[in-house]
Amino acid sequence: MATTTTKSKSKNKTLSETLNRQVANFSVLHMKLHHFHWYVKGENFFTLHLKFEELYKEAALHLDTIAERMLAQRALPVATLTEILELTTLKEATGDEDAQQMVQSLADDFEMICTELTEGIALAEENEDQPTEDLLVHIRTSLEKHRWMFEAYLGN
Repeated sequence: MATTTTKSKSKNKTLSETLNRQVANFSVLHMKLHHFHWYVKGENFFTLHLKFEELYKEAALHLDTIAERMLAQRALPVATLTEILELTTLKEATGDEDAQQMVQSLADDFEMICTELTEGIALAEENEDQPTEDLLVHIRTSLEKHRWMFEAYLGN
């Protein structure tokens, strides 16, 4: 019996760590999208300015939903910049990106997050945590669509 409890706690810790990585990723993504929203220039300014705003609002929702799911499970989401920067797998904006590079960077970020969400979905399923599994599937579905649209925008 103790072994089962230990395994369950170990799996939960792994799922919590996976969710915390996404809290960190969506924190960085939120700031990156704000940065791109403020600094985009060029002939596609109006289109990208609005798209980046739409996406930073969505990133904030995903961030909050994941963090609140963790709290509901008595796990603690990261909440400091130090922790966020240690855990994120995304690269911050450099400030030198042109519009095309901004879009490519976001397409790459969405691909990275989708890969990690797939791993999180498997962990949630393994833990028999259907609400977390459903949450991650929903987020992945949205990001896959955004990634596809950015790839189409880039002509890839």
